[in-house]
Amino acid sequence: MPAHHVPLGFVFRSRSKDDKAPASKAQVTSSASSKQPRDPQAPKGRPTPKRSEAQTQRRSVANTKTSPKDARARQRTERRAAMERQRAALASGDERYLPARDKGPVRRYARDYVDSRFCIAEWFLPMAVVILVLSMVRVGPLQNIALLLWLLVIVAIIVDSAVTGFRLKKKLAEKFPNQNRRGAVAYALMRTLQMKRLRLPKPQVKRGERP
Repeated sequence: MPAHHVPLGFVFRSRSKDDKAPASKAQVTSSASSKQPRDPQAPKGRPTPKRSEAQTQRRSVANTKTSPKDARARQRTERRAAMERQRAALASGDERYLPARDKGPVRRYARDYVDSRFCIAEWFLPMAVVILVLSMVRVGPLQNIALLLWLLVIVAIIVDSAVTGFRLKKKLAEKFPNQNRRGAVAYALMRTLQMKRLRLPKPQVKRGERP
């Protein structure tokens, strides 16, 4: 009997297992590839683009279709719409669309404070017209009266504005201690130079009403 005798059953069984292994791997690979869905929009032989890349491509195509003339026309339309919103907000007092210089609770309180008071400065323009007419008359006494009235008006406006500014500054410090109040007093005093019914934004309080 030979020293290295291998049973025939073992040889045939090993070969049958080796032959079956590659076939099973190929079948698994083919079945896995057949189960993967194919994008109908993707070109054959190319990978499917990612969502972000597709969106970027669509935006670039859309931007290339807009001509400079169309872009300028759209900007003019948007600017006109913004101005219309601001004009409506100045008439209604809507805080959302007011210009930047009129926004905020500090500026709103400053407006309400001067609108609730009688200010000499708001009658400056009518009085200036009257004084100018008197000064043009070739009568000495009337010209002297016009000059005196002019001096009195200037002094009264300065005193009234100083008192209004001092009181408003104190009120703002009490009500808005932690907010930016810079320029609010000057903003309010400039508003007093206009007659109340001509002020913008439109006054929201009546005379004598507490803001």
